[in-house]
Amino acid sequence: MDLAPEFIRVSRQQLQIGRDRIDACLRRLSVEQIWNRDHEVENSVGNLVLHLCGNLRQWILSGIGGEPDRRERAREFAAREPLAADELLRRLAETVGAADTVLAGLTEERLLEERRIQAYEVTVLHAVHHVVIHFAGHVGQIIWATKHATGQDLGFYRYLDRKDSSAADRADP
Repeated sequence: MDLAPEFIRVSRQQLQIGRDRIDACLRRLSVEQIWNRDHEVENSVGNLVLHLCGNLRQWILSGIGGEPDRRERAREFAAREPLAADELLRRLAETVGAADTVLAGLTEERLLEERRIQAYEVTVLHAVHHVVIHFAGHVGQIIWATKHATGQDLGFYRYLDRKDSSAADRADP
């Protein structure tokens, strides 16, 4: 097995799984719950979605894909506008889709190219790895916030309770 195509495949898959989980969370939350902050030092679910879009655009679309970097990171966290779930999901799907296109075009040689993203000198492989880990961390926060706000089990690992589960049933290995 070639490691580069597998790394790219898994990275793309993990971003999609994260996007799907955010979708499931936002569809359970009211606009008030999406933008709730119990304390000023916390980020709302809405802020986290805007932040993930900004991070993907900066690191993947710009840093790897060559688009201009227009990120305004502080605005992602300062936003208080009550965007509805559908608008946040539209933005997230569009951004993850564009990032997926960039990732799909990567080759083994390109993974070893160096880039300067934010203040960091990284390889493309490092940038992709960073984005996947960063994305997963915030997905976890959104899942926690959704469980906290709704008191619901989101069922993402329900397949583990079935005795007859097969590898094909598993959304997240």
